[in-house]
Amino acid sequence: MDVINRIKVVLAEKNITNKWLAEQIGKDQATVSKWCTNSAQPDLYTLKRVSEILDVDIKDLLWQTKNVGAK
Repeated sequence: MDVINRIKVVLAEKNITNKWLAEQIGKDQATVSKWCTNSAQPDLYTLKRVSEILDVDIKDLLWQTKNVGAK
């Protein structure tokens, strides 16, 4: 399983629970838990909403896939 999103990391950095996030976006806590374990991924619209709620750039919710500047 690929680790695609950093939602769990950002929540921890901000000292926010996945339960709180689930309430804010109107999703089931189990769904947000799956995002946090990367066993499921939010769609792009939802990822944008998550970034707005957490006040972070959407790119901060994703792991970098390439080394910038690598040759």
